[in-house]
Amino acid sequence: MRLNTGLVALGALSLPIASADYPTSGPDDNGLYWIHSEGLSAAFIAYGASISRLLINDQYGIQRDIVGGFDNASYYEIDQQHPHFGGVPGRYANRIQNSTFEIDGVTSHVDPNEHPTDAAPDGANTLHGGHDGWDFRNFTVVSHTNDSITFSIVDPDGKEGFPGEVVSYITYTLKDYTWDFKMVALATTKKTPIMLSSHTYWNLDGFANNETNTALNHTLYLPYSGQRVGVDNILIPTGDILANKQGSVNDFWSAPKQIGTSLNDPEAVNNCGLGCTGYDNCWIVNREAPYNWRDEGNFVARLHSPWSGIQVEVYTDQDAFQMYSCNGQNGTLTLKGTQGLHGDDAFPRTIPQYGCVVMEVEDWIDAINHPEWGRADKQIFGPGGDPYVLQASYVFSINATATP
Repeated sequence: MRLNTGLVALGALSLPIASADYPTSGPDDNGLYWIHSEGLSAAFIAYGASISRLLINDQYGIQRDIVGGFDNASYYEIDQQHPHFGGVPGRYANRIQNSTFEIDGVTSHVDPNEHPTDAAPDGANTLHGGHDGWDFRNFTVVSHTNDSITFSIVDPDGKEGFPGEVVSYITYTLKDYTWDFKMVALATTKKTPIMLSSHTYWNLDGFANNETNTALNHTLYLPYSGQRVGVDNILIPTGDILANKQGSVNDFWSAPKQIGTSLNDPEAVNNCGLGCTGYDNCWIVNREAPYNWRDEGNFVARLHSPWSGIQVEVYTDQDAFQMYSCNGQNGTLTLKGTQGLHGDDAFPRTIPQYGCVVMEVEDWIDAINHPEWGRADKQIFGPGGDPYVLQASYVFSINATATP
């Protein structure tokens, strides 16, 4: 299948920070494909079409690598933890209840890979597409310029139990201080669910904050998210849409709030699953239609660190936003050489609990099992119909304020 050139966004060929250190004529010695803009440099790998580096100068002019990952592309495939580091989870991101769904009266059983029980030894549900989801596979690089890269994947009929073949293109572009991405997927043979995202681990201090080794100092603002998807003890949606009451643990809409502010509140216990304190929640994005998602006033999330002065605003055409506060990290994932403090025993060179933030733009999670939500046209696609499209822009600034 020929690449539609409309899927590749080409920007100005401007030189980035320290651009001469990173090649653009293919992968470097670590297997990284670099792209650049005036304010940013980013590196990607074919495994999972993953972002592996994102470099920006902080308020003191010090270059920070603000996304989690590994030093060498080859390690992603052998790492046993597989934290979905910067990849594209697919063909269906997040969780699928009981690893089943129904389309036009036909039930599909997909690969279970989370929460094994005696009754379901392989898992009670499917997370991020199964044991061999998209971010476990190598994509093909079909275009690579100074400021843009496009990956492609062909997902066969029946892979991980999903019906029909899907062909997808993932395009990442840098321009000025903006990281744009566009994800397009085509169902070529059968109706099938498709929901993608970017599973990037953020720490706007580059894990180098000498005051705290967590990201709990980061301030989050979700101006359109007065509601969230209700979930059970293993984070499977119940069908309920819950209000985020003003002043509650999950209230990030009424005003910007540091992520760690409410973690001592009793409501924070079990907020991210049974026995979990923190966040792994899907906020609904309620914007009055019609809206232009690229407009300055339409960011769905804003993350800010007072220590580095780095801020990112997230713009997207998607209607949900998952935030994970890295509750499950336990210091076993090593930082890259481009990150953290060196030679300070008080700050080990690993990612601790709450040491990062995952921000996923996507649609309502597990909506394929909740037809009452009316999300079928956003999640079920077939041959001859419209393609699946996800668009997002991550707009960075320095020394911005964290007020509305």
